[in-house]
Formats: sequence, structure tokens, C-alpha cells
Amino acid sequence: MFEVKVSRKRLIAIPKAVAEKLGIVEGMKLKLYVEGDRIVLEPVRDALWFAIYGPKVARITFEEVEEESIREQERLADTS
Repeated sequence: MFEVKVSRKRLIAIPKAVAEKLGIVEGMKLKLYVEGDRIVLEPVRDALWFAIYGPKVARITFEEVEEESIREQERLADTS
């Protein structure tokens, strides 16, 4: 548990240990909401975060990606 102080502009600093544990970095968006008499902050995970750290639901080989790329390039060339 940490105590933080609210500044004149109603700003607070997130302690480094908390930010590191939750993966909060400068520029990241946070969701803030009130639950009863508590303030809750949650990191907003973007598509890149999910691509790197999120659950994996399928596998695709490099060869499959390359084949799809070739098909798409051929399709685009045919429509030109």
C-alpha cells in the first residue's frame, strides 16, 4: 500500500513500483472510474499490447503469411 499526495491541480503521482508492476509507462492511457468511495485506475491495453502479451488463440506459419501476401499482391495487381 502507498500513500500519495494530491497537488493543487488535483494530480497524483503513481509510485514507480506500482507503475512497473502494472506495466504503466509515460503516455499510456488509463481508465479511471469511481466504485463506491474508491477511485479505480486500470491500464488501457491497445492492440499492440494484446499482440505481444495477450492470449494467443491461433497459430500461423511464416509460409502461410507469405502465401497470403502473394495472393493479396496478385489481387491488387489484377485490379489496377
